[in-house]
Order: sequence, then C-alpha cells, then structure tokens
Amino acid sequence: MADTAQSYEPGTHPDLPPPMATHGPVLWIRKNLFSSPSNIFLTLVSAYLLYLILPGALNWAFFDAVWNAGSREECRAIAGGACWALIDVRFSQLIYGFYPEHLRWRIDLAAVLLILALVPILFDKIPSRGRFLIFSMIYPVIAFILLIGPAQFNMDLPGIFVPSFQEYLTALRNFHPLAFLWTLLGDIFGALFWLFSWLVYPIAKPIGWLLVEQFGMETVETTKLGGFALNVVIGVTGIVASLPLGILLALGRRSDMPIVRTLCVMFIEFIRGVPLITLLFVASTMLNYFLPPGTTFDLILRVLIMVTIFSAAYIAEVVRGGLQAIPKGQIEAADAMGLRYWQSMRLIVLPQALKISIPGIVNTFVGLFKDSTLVIIIGLTDALGSGKASLSDAKWQGLAWEIYIFVAILFFICCFSMSRYSIYLENKLHTGHKR
Repeated sequence: MADTAQSYEPGTHPDLPPPMATHGPVLWIRKNLFSSPSNIFLTLVSAYLLYLILPGALNWAFFDAVWNAGSREECRAIAGGACWALIDVRFSQLIYGFYPEHLRWRIDLAAVLLILALVPILFDKIPSRGRFLIFSMIYPVIAFILLIGPAQFNMDLPGIFVPSFQEYLTALRNFHPLAFLWTLLGDIFGALFWLFSWLVYPIAKPIGWLLVEQFGMETVETTKLGGFALNVVIGVTGIVASLPLGILLALGRRSDMPIVRTLCVMFIEFIRGVPLITLLFVASTMLNYFLPPGTTFDLILRVLIMVTIFSAAYIAEVVRGGLQAIPKGQIEAADAMGLRYWQSMRLIVLPQALKISIPGIVNTFVGLFKDSTLVIIIGLTDALGSGKASLSDAKWQGLAWEIYIFVAILFFICCFSMSRYSIYLENKLHTGHKR
C-alpha cells in the first residue's frame, strides 16, 4: 500500500469518487425518508400501506384488466379486473365528443399547432422566436376556423347601448340599484361580444372565404364540439385571455382615479362573490335578455367569456398581492428617473410582481382548467359528459370507475404539466428555492 502511494508524484494523485452517503440516491433517501425518527416512522407506515394497496391496484388496473371486449359481460367473463375495452371503444367520443368523424383531423391539427404556438411563449431560447411569436398571435384565428369553420358575426354596438340607456334611467328613477348593476353587467358582456366579433371578423372573413370557395371546407356546429377537446378549448382560451385582463383589473384597483378604482373593485368583488355555475347559467339562459332583439351568440362563445372574466377576477387579486409586495421605493425611484406610469409598470413593477405571483397565477389556471368540467351542467358535452353518455349504453353500464379514472388521467397530465412549468419558471427567475 505504501509503495502504491509513493508511485504518484505530489499533486498528480487521481481524484477519488465521493463517499456513497454524500451524493446520489443514497443521500436523497437519507434526507427525505430517514432524516429523523418521525420520518422513519412515516416512511415505514407508508411502505406498509403501499404493500397492502399496490398489489391489488396493479392487478385490477393491469394484470387482470381486459383490453378487448364487446360489452361489460364479456369483460367479466374474461377476467375480474378493469374493463379498459370501454375506453378503447369510446375513446373517440371521450376526446372529440360528437364532432364529425371525417373532420376530426382538424382538431388534431389545431392541437399540434397549439403546441407550436405555446413553445415560443413559454420558452425564450427558441431559434427565430420573434417569427414564431407572430404565428402565436394569429393562432387563435387559425384554431377558430379549424374547429368551427367560417362564421358570420353580426353585432351592432349602438344597438346594445341605446336600449340599455333607457333601462339605466328607469332603474335610477325607481331606485333599483340591482337592476342598474345588472343592466351594466349585460352591457359589459355585450361589448365584449362585439369586440370579439370585430377583432376576429376582418381576419376570419377572407380566410374563411378562401377555405370555403377554394377547398370546400365545411362549417361545424359548435354543439358538435365536445369531449376533452372542449375542455382544452375552454381552459386554454380562459387562461390566455384572463391573464392580461386580470393584470389590467389589478392595476385599475390600485389606481389613483376614483372612478376606475371603484369600477374595478365592484367588478372583481361581484365576480368573486358569485359561483361559476351561476355565471354559466346566466350565460346559457339569461344573457340574451340584455342583447338587442335578433342578436344571437353561440353558447360556447358565451361560456368562454364568462369563464374568462371569472378567472380574470381571481388573477387580479393574485397580481394585486404581487404589486403590494413591491417596495414603494422602487416606484418612487422610477418617478425620479422620469418614467411615466406605464413605463414604470412595464419595465420595473410588473416584472417583479408577476415573478412573485407565479405560484398563485398557475394555481388559478389549474383551478380554471378543472372547472371547465362544470359546462356539463348547462348541456355542453365535455369529457365527463361524454363519459356519462358512454355509461348510458346498456352494454357498458356499471363501468364508471374506468371512465372517471381515464378522465382523471387526462386532467392530471395537463395540470401536472402546468405545475412543473411553474416550478421551472420560478427556478429560472430565482423567485423560489431550488427544487
């Protein structure tokens, strides 16, 4: 041993690997599972519970499962595990709803383009990111045309407000503040509808004409859109549209202008004080009462706007918390540098506030995506609605576990992905501890 040690000149001895207990899986196990007596006890209890539960769950879900069968009785005759044959038979309905089968490629293409549109927004080291961002900006119009096809938007903005002005006077004359607020809310919704129409129509009209006249593209009724695709449409639209609206509401609530601050406070508190189900019922049954006679809007479009403003109210409070965490001295320093209000907000205040608010914002988005299943209450057939329709078939009755587990897996993949991206963004911006 001494001879071996003397065979190396000073400073030339090779580095030895660190001890096993100071790195790798051994260190992780010691720190997370056996770091204290209480952790050791909980680890052993958890291992025992997994020993009791896991074998039976694996047998039911995989080893004794039936993957090909024509009915529930055939599944039970083959084995006593999960009957995943139901998912195989009803997969298209769970994903696409009642969308025409020969046009489902349009949903697939819209999903692929959605990923391409999100990549330059979520990651800043993409080559030619600026060009991809242009595509991300026009993607909503492309997706709308792919999913629904060419559509006409007829909305007369003066027709919304002229009748309502008389209703305002009537409400004030009769001392009905609730009627006044209700009419105001209806006008807000109508204005949002009008804005959406006039933003989309100039772009969608020529593209739609080209697709119809030259390629014979079919228009699909929105009632055919369903399944998990409907959940994705509602979730993504609500997330993308509610973030900028929530930021504006947060800034308005902290504004020095009394009228702006009062309107933002009333809007936020009213929306946050009403269940989403109530707003969906308003969108599906009562909203037409606030629109001029003959004006019709699709139910899904109404739901999208309701979900957006509901999420925006919660985003506003999350962002307001981030704004309050910014030291007042930074705003004063921006004023001393001669920056205007919007310059200081865009360059100094909002970037820091949004960093602080990342966990709360993503938490709101996850909740919004899961709340998209509430549309089943107003007659839209989302993933849960498609699952219930599948269970109504006499051949597959009694297989609710398989349906709900499959739908839960779909939502878990999406929500877990949002959660992991939130952690990635926090670590990248150094707003939280490393994980």
